[in-house]
Amino acid sequence: MLELNGITKVDGADTHIHPTNLILERGTLNVLLGPTLSGKTSLMRLMAGLDKPTSGTIRFDGKDVTGVPVQQRGVAMVYQQFINYPAFTVYENIASPMRIAGKDKATIDREVRKAAEILKLTPYLDRMPLSLSGGQQQRTALARAIVKNAALVLLDEPLANLDYKLREELREELPKIFAASGAIFVYATTEPSEALLLGGNTATLSHGSITQFGKTIDVYRNPVDLFSARTFADPPLNVIGLTKKGSGFFSGSDTVLAVPPHLADIPDGFCTIAFQPHHLSLHRPHATASAVQARTIISEIAGSESFIHVAFGEHRWVMLVHGIHDIDADTDVGLFVDTRHLMAFGADGRAIAGYSQKAA
Repeated sequence: MLELNGITKVDGADTHIHPTNLILERGTLNVLLGPTLSGKTSLMRLMAGLDKPTSGTIRFDGKDVTGVPVQQRGVAMVYQQFINYPAFTVYENIASPMRIAGKDKATIDREVRKAAEILKLTPYLDRMPLSLSGGQQQRTALARAIVKNAALVLLDEPLANLDYKLREELREELPKIFAASGAIFVYATTEPSEALLLGGNTATLSHGSITQFGKTIDVYRNPVDLFSARTFADPPLNVIGLTKKGSGFFSGSDTVLAVPPHLADIPDGFCTIAFQPHHLSLHRPHATASAVQARTIISEIAGSESFIHVAFGEHRWVMLVHGIHDIDADTDVGLFVDTRHLMAFGADGRAIAGYSQKAA
């Protein structure tokens, strides 16, 4: 078990990590989700022992390792900026941590070939890293981390440099690799979709603070505050400030959205209503959906999906819909908000109520 107890990281006037408490159990996959500069890498460096916290303690399996350097810990790391030994073949790169650990030749060969097969590296085992593509070099670094059999494996956006097809394949394969190990895996990413595909647990980060930690699907469905909800939205979360009065959410004297059953008991008054882009649609998804009129800003076609940016009054929303929808700018369109998935936040940004556990 890895325990972070009130750790901080301060550099002069800059606070990279605010006071943080976190417990990660053995045999778990834990995703650090947040935008660039949210503190993911800083937190991982503290976990690894590459940096020492300004305050607080780090314990591993009950032992205080706060001042213990990375060389004396059972840690494996893979960065987006991959590192391989240029004078070693791919085989020897993967084998290197096991050779250092004194593993026998048969074990080394078996584990190298197993990792190479998983990561589609078998044809390249006799090649030198610099003769490989960037994606193949990244996979070599990832394979080396897997065979190290470390107690703590830190993966800092390890798939970012891979092509789409391989990235999707590895996103499916990695949870199987993680499940077979008793190690603690920590995986940093900026992509909410990647966190959802990997599963496990997720910590959402904002400006050096963990805003929420729990099972990935629970954090997605039940964000405790607006920071967490925004972090788990790509395209960006749709938000609007409205006043609840009985069965309706109003803007001035106009009813904008109907109050769904899961928000019926929140107090009347002003709040921030939020919903995901895929809960805004061109066609009524459910009988309870609220109809709104908006004006298109731009349509972006991304293969089998379209991102349609619209203006609703002074608010800019994004709609994610399946299929190709090329709608001209400045076109009035009728849209539907699926109110079953609305989230409500108070003036302090904390959730007043959110998704039910059955929400999708």
